[in-house]
Amino acid sequence: MKIVITIGGSIIIKEYDHQKFKAYAEILDSLKDQHEIFVVVGGGQPARDYINIARDLHGGEANCDDIGIDVTRLNAKLLIMALGDNAYPCVPENFHHALEYSTSDRIVVMGGTEPAHSTDAVGAILAEFVKADLIINLTSVDGLYDKDPNKYPDAKLYTEVTASKMMEFLSDKEVKAGTYEFFDMTAIQMIKRSGIKTIIANGNYPENLLNVLNDKIGTTIIPE
Repeated sequence: MKIVITIGGSIIIKEYDHQKFKAYAEILDSLKDQHEIFVVVGGGQPARDYINIARDLHGGEANCDDIGIDVTRLNAKLLIMALGDNAYPCVPENFHHALEYSTSDRIVVMGGTEPAHSTDAVGAILAEFVKADLIINLTSVDGLYDKDPNKYPDAKLYTEVTASKMMEFLSDKEVKAGTYEFFDMTAIQMIKRSGIKTIIANGNYPENLLNVLNDKIGTTIIPE
């Protein structure tokens, strides 16, 4: 399959060390021979820290987003470093570059592209652009819940949800730079439009990337 994998920055850079980068690199390497892989990496807390400084300097939301994009590309460079020769050595700055780099038969790793697009939105647009078969969204929880599972022990996990239902769920969420905690509206609109199967799973455990392909875990978004 052709797979786009989005890895939240709050997962991969959470501990500010190399361990998650190394663990993900090993698993991505194991998938490389069977699948064509694209990875989009988020900015995490470092991006939010820089964005807050920019906002305090009255930089404007577009400039804040631009700062965040730079951080996502730094994280992408670290994952490329962990993958070594298995990854294309440059971080694509747009979707045309990502498609071009994929002709190398190596894993393509990128960060953000332009203001107002979260990592999830970039992954969804990229998936449509390269005609992917599957999107795997690795986040900090097990999938989509009816309420925050970190605050409410009785939160219910949806094993399946339609894109339309998710759009209702996201309708009142913030769209400021650095506030994309889960999916944003652009991401789910792209998933609905493209019809690409999408699975949300817990990325705190890198092995879940394999579990998504082999087992029924997380939340499957039905693009309707």
